[in-house]
Amino acid sequence: MFGKAFQRRYALTDQGVRNVKKGALWTVIVNLTVMAGMSIPYLMISRYMNTLTQGTPLPGVLLFLLLLFTFIVLSLLTHIQQYTATYGLVYNEVKDTRLSLAERLRRLPLGYFGKRDLADLTETLMGDVNRLEHVWSHCLGYLYGSYVSTVLIAIALFAYDYRLAIAVLWGVPVAFLLLFGSRKASHLNAQRNKSASLKVSDGIQETLENIREIRATNQEDRFLARLNDAIDRQEKTSIHGELVTGLFVNGASVIMRLGVATTILTGTALILSGQIDFMLLFLFLLVITRVYAPFDQALALIAEMFMSQISAGRLMEIQDTRPAEGTDDFAPKGHDITFRNVSFSYDDKQVLHGVSFTAKEGEVTALVGPSGSGKSTCARLAARLWDIDEGTISVGGVDISTVDPEVLLRDYAVVFQEVMLFDDTVMENIRLGRRGATDEEVLAAARAANCDEFVEKLPQGYMTAIGENGAKLSGGERQRISIARALLKDAPIVLLDEATASLDVENETRVQSALSRLLQGKTVLVIAHRMRTVLSADHIVVLSEGSVAEEGTPDELLKKENGIFRRMAALQADSASWRI
Repeated sequence: MFGKAFQRRYALTDQGVRNVKKGALWTVIVNLTVMAGMSIPYLMISRYMNTLTQGTPLPGVLLFLLLLFTFIVLSLLTHIQQYTATYGLVYNEVKDTRLSLAERLRRLPLGYFGKRDLADLTETLMGDVNRLEHVWSHCLGYLYGSYVSTVLIAIALFAYDYRLAIAVLWGVPVAFLLLFGSRKASHLNAQRNKSASLKVSDGIQETLENIREIRATNQEDRFLARLNDAIDRQEKTSIHGELVTGLFVNGASVIMRLGVATTILTGTALILSGQIDFMLLFLFLLVITRVYAPFDQALALIAEMFMSQISAGRLMEIQDTRPAEGTDDFAPKGHDITFRNVSFSYDDKQVLHGVSFTAKEGEVTALVGPSGSGKSTCARLAARLWDIDEGTISVGGVDISTVDPEVLLRDYAVVFQEVMLFDDTVMENIRLGRRGATDEEVLAAARAANCDEFVEKLPQGYMTAIGENGAKLSGGERQRISIARALLKDAPIVLLDEATASLDVENETRVQSALSRLLQGKTVLVIAHRMRTVLSADHIVVLSEGSVAEEGTPDELLKKENGIFRRMAALQADSASWRI
């Protein structure tokens, strides 16, 4: 019942399966305790009936009060245990599930995130886990506990009278057959609803992220109309799914409670034929008041249980994705970065094929080429943010595919063109480069990256909160913070992807001067389009259509007739004289 298939179906951890077992056990105990409580009114009525028909003495009230008190205490204690074994344990399970997902996402290769957008992952971490939390706490333990307790009660009822037992219980299996027969329809509706919900989330996120562009191009009405259409489709899909599910659930509930009518009819017929007495029918009528109750909550949520399997599948898809793994032993002989016949594809599109070059330690190696030639891809592959398809990339003679990415990245400082900042102070955003760095070290890196110039204008200086992703700063200011991080880390390998692209000429000169002083002796891989940046490099690798087209020093490449680099330098020189 609680095997691996069950565990995967509801995305449960090993502890989660144990929690469901505990919840089911205490549900069985609660159901049996409540059912045993039905014997108290039965005994009272039975004694009074004997007094009326046989003249026996009236039973003492104290005995029944004692039985009632005992029942209340037992019921209270068992319900507390049931609550603890379901809700209490599940809340810890939800915490562990979210932490497990976060840990898994942290170790997945960057290529995975290129296939899943932010709204989709956020929905998995928040919406899907919330949905599963409700199922874990409100449904699984109750449902499976109800199965077991109903079987035990059914055995007892058949021991009394099989005919009345059949009259009471026939609707239970029929109701569940109807529900489980509707699973396919519920599953399909759940998939449609999930898809429609994600489109709404994507639309909202896209609108918020591009609000400036939308307003600048007077496209508010078009975007809002598209978003309204997505919301309307999601609402219709949800209503349709709820209607279909509601028909099956309510139909199952009606069928199950038809047992009340069949019990009365069967019992009356058996009494009239003299096969049973009234007290036996009365006992079964008391049982009816409770025998269906354990399924009430499970029936109400069984549709959600079916829908939760979509959410569980999304969680398991993350857990099943192979993380980037490797050894913790990384002892390179130097920090030369060597590409040997490297090929790489995004999905089915190959962007690099047969790339070979070496970025030597103590030198600045520049990657240049037309847009889409694979420059940024090479930088990301060099840090093992993605894993290559063919060939090898080594650092100091060590194949980086054999090294744990977190261990490898200790030797890297990376500044990408797309800067990501946190909603924290300037000081803490820079300190992200090296945890535990002193304030003096942070300030020294900030000054080297020319951050003082704009930080002095902020209300609280370096202690000013900069908003989500540095919303209160300009593009150039955000990029200087990113450069300061890299300088603070002081790693032996530095990757700069258009690190000065958002800086004006004056600040670019200052930052480049700081970089030239602080990057001495390191392996530096630079991606830049500005020739003044590239011409100061020690070695240039020119990429074209995913392959190395040219390679050499700036002077060598500038002398090459009909060379790509020479043509790029000439075009940029011509554009410098362009005027409005």
